Amino acid sequence: MANVSVFNIEGKEVGTIDLNDAIFGVEVNEHLLHMAVVNQLANKRQGTQKAKTRSEVSGGGRKPWRQKGTGHARQGSIRAPQWTGGGVVFAPTPRDYSFKMNRKEKRAALKSALSSMVADKKFIVMEDLNFDEIKTKNFAAVLKNLEVKKALVVLEDGNKNAELSAKNIQGIKTSKTNTINVYDILKYNTVIATKAAVANIEEVYA
Repeated sequence: MANVSVFNIEGKEVGTIDLNDAIFGVEVNEHLLHMAVVNQLANKRQGTQKAKTRSEVSGGGRKPWRQKGTGHARQGSIRAPQWTGGGVVFAPTPRDYSFKMNRKEKRAALKSALSSMVADKKFIVMEDLNFDEIKTKNFAAVLKNLEVKKALVVLEDGNKNAELSAKNIQGIKTSKTNTINVYDILKYNTVIATKAAVANIEEVYA
């Protein structure tokens, strides 16, 4: 089992914790990581881009001049693509970019992402992140003690004070154990998780 240090809010090591190898010690599958990131980004795309083809542009129902004898090149419509105000040749139309990954692939990708952070020593476990009040200054002090500037903070359910305290800090994103995803894990330099959150992750994904 992977053994990592546990820190308090002052940034001091207060113990260690054994992480479940079935989640935090699996072989990293780069193909699944790539697929999960592409899947998440594709599912976010609106796909609402639209331009008109020559059949949709108004006007141009008659030939601008007769076929022969004018000295001009033959033209069938003033709304052909080569004309100003004409239609677009291969105009984009609304489409759905999303695609599905099956549940096993999603879980394997998430485990690979978590395992890669542990292997790179970018996974920090906190004893707790309990604050008496909602105050950005308090959370910023914790990050300073840990020497972390950009991180994904995974919190247990119900920890509203910590969640709201971190809301306005640039480079910090909070997430609950049931909403963590591969894209966020790989995007941030460090993953910070409370002991309670780690226990929840092991319970859900084991």
